[in-house]
Amino acid sequence: MSVDIQASDHDRPLPVRPVFSVDTWKEIAYLLTNLPVAITGFVYTVFMIGTAGGLSVTAIGLPLLAGGLYLSRQTGRFERARARALLDVRVEEPTPIPGPQRAGGFFPWLWTTIKDPVAWRTVLYSLARLPWGVATFTVVLTGLFVLWPVLPYVVRLLANADRAMVRGMLSPSDELERRIAELESDRGVVVDTAAADLRRIERDLHDGAQARLVALAMGLGLAKEKLLEDPDAAAAMVDEAHGEVKLALQELRDLARGIHPAVLTDRGLDAALSSVASRCVVPVKVQVDLPTRPAEAIEGIAYFTVSELLQNVSKHAGARGAVVEVWRAGGSGVGLGSVGSGFGGGRLMIRVSDDGRGGARLDRGTGMSGLAERLGAVDGVFVLDSPEGGGTTVTAELPWRDRG
Repeated sequence: MSVDIQASDHDRPLPVRPVFSVDTWKEIAYLLTNLPVAITGFVYTVFMIGTAGGLSVTAIGLPLLAGGLYLSRQTGRFERARARALLDVRVEEPTPIPGPQRAGGFFPWLWTTIKDPVAWRTVLYSLARLPWGVATFTVVLTGLFVLWPVLPYVVRLLANADRAMVRGMLSPSDELERRIAELESDRGVVVDTAAADLRRIERDLHDGAQARLVALAMGLGLAKEKLLEDPDAAAAMVDEAHGEVKLALQELRDLARGIHPAVLTDRGLDAALSSVASRCVVPVKVQVDLPTRPAEAIEGIAYFTVSELLQNVSKHAGARGAVVEVWRAGGSGVGLGSVGSGFGGGRLMIRVSDDGRGGARLDRGTGMSGLAERLGAVDGVFVLDSPEGGGTTVTAELPWRDRG
């Protein structure tokens, strides 16, 4: 008796699926292109150094070397972009070399370009890449035919070596390079902040005191015309103008206080912050413990930081009270963020806390994020702790600089 056996779906072979992931194929592409890229970079580097070295006794030798090093920098830029696209390596771009005009002339620019460590490391990278490019090309191309089961592991090992080379030889020179990049970014924040402050002052003048002064001038003109015809109406107009003068003066005082309050210049942070606290809609306790006054710029930033935070307490916190604490911490420049500011003398610490509803965030485009950017622009730190229903505590620190 014969039995016919029908193959079920479970007995069929599994469908063929690609063995390698997308990341593995990108690494293979990077390793295979190592050879042509390495040959191009090696030939250019040897030709550049040989030509510039041979002509170093002439007047064009050093300018030719500077131009060659500048192009080597562009080679490094290309290699960083290739590693970013295929190896997912994020390496910061080094600070560009300023042109002759910004460098102070042709010869300062020439000297800066010749001794550029980024360009020389790129030269070394180009020379070392030729044997490595030959090795990776040979291993990967051969492995595509004879090492198929283990090729993903071999490729990952070689790609990790490439990642280490890119990070080690094509990254910015040192901590100073990264610091320069941070300062350039901070400079943009400072410029934008100053421009926003100027626009705010212009708007307040135009919409406030200027409009009142225009109305005052018109009222006094009408009062002058009626002075002989209707003295009583003229007197009423003068009284009204007098009230407008008082309001305009108050608005100008408020504007001047917003730019830089006189009490801060004359009496320091303790008195200035007490004045700000007295205008808050909730009771505020102010505790300032400073042995001396900090530099004018740091003092002003601290004042406006507390002023903005107390405005947020008045408008949004729904609090019953708040506390402002200001003190000086340490003398080594190490604080919340452990950021070396280069100013020395410790840090100026600020803490503003309230018992309101909490829930404040830094990622909503509010005044909190603006304060964080302003403090970051002067190497400060801004820490927000605001759980829902648990009140808000903001701790800020600024680099301490002695007055004078």
